[in-house]
Amino acid sequence: MLFDLERLTPRDVRALGRLNDSKQCSEECREELYPVVMRTAVKVSVVSRCARRIDTRGLHRTNLDALRESLLRVARPGVMCLSDGFALGKDLPFPLRAVVDGDTKSASIAAASIVAKVTRDRFMRRADLEHPGWEFASHVGYSTPEHREAIQRLGVSPLHRMSFQSLAYQQLGL
Repeated sequence: MLFDLERLTPRDVRALGRLNDSKQCSEECREELYPVVMRTAVKVSVVSRCARRIDTRGLHRTNLDALRESLLRVARPGVMCLSDGFALGKDLPFPLRAVVDGDTKSASIAAASIVAKVTRDRFMRRADLEHPGWEFASHVGYSTPEHREAIQRLGVSPLHRMSFQSLAYQQLGL
């Protein structure tokens, strides 16, 4: 995420000072930061993949491909791209630095983390309307006792990754 410094107001600077790993921010904080990030970022790219594609290619490989696609969309000449710990190979048309725990060390990576988490949570809330019973709006895709109970009761939805190898899925016999 590259910020347009000319668009930053003192209020934006204060708000962006709260950027951190999205998992360390409350939902309220993420929702407050999201419009500031979207308004002040030069470019934003969100790439998502469906469960079938993840099941076919594997989560790690799919995530790296999505990260690469997103970086290709936002990269600018003369700007170093940062990723949150993942090297993407030497064949990129721009310099890339993998920063371990980057969402706690880089405002750009933290901002991308906020955008990704808010986007996913909003998707899960919409999915809750289309797939009632799995309570996607409350657990937003994380394995909770309620989520596991819903899978046991209803089976899996089209959104569930069958390649997900969690203890919960194993206990449910999936």
